[in-house]
Amino acid sequence: MNIALLGYGKMGKIIEKIAIDRKHDIVLKIDYNNLEDLTVENLKKADVAIEFSTPDSVLGNIAKCFEAKVPIVIGTTGWYGQLQQIKDECLSTNNALLYATNFSVGVNVFFHLNKVLAKMMNKYPYYDVQVEEIHHTQKLDSPSGTAMTIAEGIIDNIADKTEWVNVLEPESGNAIDDVVKPNQVLIESLRIDSIPGTHTVIYDSEVDSIEFKHTAHNRNGFALGAVLAAEWIQHKKGFFSAADMFNFDVLSK
Repeated sequence: MNIALLGYGKMGKIIEKIAIDRKHDIVLKIDYNNLEDLTVENLKKADVAIEFSTPDSVLGNIAKCFEAKVPIVIGTTGWYGQLQQIKDECLSTNNALLYATNFSVGVNVFFHLNKVLAKMMNKYPYYDVQVEEIHHTQKLDSPSGTAMTIAEGIIDNIADKTEWVNVLEPESGNAIDDVVKPNQVLIESLRIDSIPGTHTVIYDSEVDSIEFKHTAHNRNGFALGAVLAAEWIQHKKGFFSAADMFNFDVLSK
C-alpha cells in the first residue's frame, strides 16, 4: 500500500517506521517545510493518506484528499466543530474518511469497556465518577481528545450525567468541589514530565472506589493503530470512526 503522511512530526516519523515494517511504502511526506508538495497530483500517488498535522491544517488537508479521491485517516483533533459539515461533504462526493481521538488498539478496547462499565454503574447512583488524564508537559491543551471520548462514553450511559467539565491542575485556583456540578463528569488534567498518556476512570462512593486505567508506555500504539486504520479503509467509501473499524459492539450482543 502507498501511504501519504500529512504531518511529519514525532508521530509521523513513528507511523513511517511502523508502516515500512508492515511492508507499505511512504510516497509523500508533508510538513511545514514542503507545503507546496501537497498537490492533488502528488496525493494521487497514494492509496491512503494518514493525517497527523494541526487543527489549523487539517481541514485543508481533508479538502485536498477529497479532491484527489484518496481515503484519509485523521488523528488530528480540534476540528470536530465541523464534523457534520465534513461528513456531509465526504458522503456527497463519494469519498472515504476515518477519524479518531485515539487509534491505539488498547485505548479502543478501553473505550468499549468504559461504556459497558458505565451502563452497569448507572444502576448505582451513589457512586460518582470522574476521569483523570496525565500527559507530558509539552501537551499544553486540555483535556485530551481521549479523555473527552471517555467522558462522552460515560455521559451516554449514565442518566444523571449530561456534560463534562475540565480542570487543569495545578492551574485551577478553585477547589474542585466548587467547579463540578452534580450533572457533570469531571475531567481532571495533569501535565507531568514525559508521560505519553495515562487515563483513569474513577467511581467513588463512601464505602469504596473502583478505578479503571489505561497507561501508554510510548506513542507506538497510537501509530500502529493509525496504520491499521489505513489498511482497513483502503478500497472503502464512507465516513467512519474508530468504533466502526474495531466494532467491539458485536462482541456484546
